[in-house]
Amino acid sequence: MIAALPMYDRPELRAETDALWAALRDALRARGIAAPEALTRDRDPWEVWQSPDLIFAQTCGLPYRARLHDKVTLVATPDYALPGCPPGHYNSVIPARGRVIPDHPRLAVNDALSQSGWAALHGWLTAQGIPPGPVTITGAHAASARAVAEGRADLAAIDAQTWRLLVRAGQADPTLEIARTDPSPALPYITAARNDPAPIRAALAEALAALPAETRAALDLHGIVQIDATAYRAVPIPPNP
Repeated sequence: MIAALPMYDRPELRAETDALWAALRDALRARGIAAPEALTRDRDPWEVWQSPDLIFAQTCGLPYRARLHDKVTLVATPDYALPGCPPGHYNSVIPARGRVIPDHPRLAVNDALSQSGWAALHGWLTAQGIPPGPVTITGAHAASARAVAEGRADLAAIDAQTWRLLVRAGQADPTLEIARTDPSPALPYITAARNDPAPIRAALAEALAALPAETRAALDLHGIVQIDATAYRAVPIPPNP
């Protein structure tokens, strides 16, 4: 069995992320569901997400609707209680070097299949009537934030929960924020298509309730909600940057 939480598995939160998995692992085993001792951190996320041995992982909304929706089963959606977002939703922070956006701004994008880093940015630019300029694929939200801060890009879009963690860690400048995008369903928890999500969801709820308050606070986990697959799939898929 494989389990992974790659989306917010930051170094400063390694202990809290491991504590979350340990609580979930034990709750799964108590229900007779085989669960690995530790999280997988040395495999490509796409390999993990598509593995028939996947018991639990977190993915992004755009990979889910573009490639995974018929290969995995939704378990639940975490609620990070982000400002301006309904429960179980998130949005993106738009950082910029200045309040005046240049024509055809240079964009820093973490990944072409990122809801928060590309789909949300594309939607925001379209709504503002701003034609995009050259795109640099940075490979990570933190790298996109640095590209804007260092003047190598004019705009980026950073997952609001990641932005919160980056600011908390002193790795992003909150004064660069100029806007936030519209909310969309947050990064879902998934399991292999053959698995029944109900007992996994129940184990997750039990695990979250058992975590110390300071661990939940560090992870910003306020609970889980159920969002139907149709809500994820209704979000537009942007063109390739």
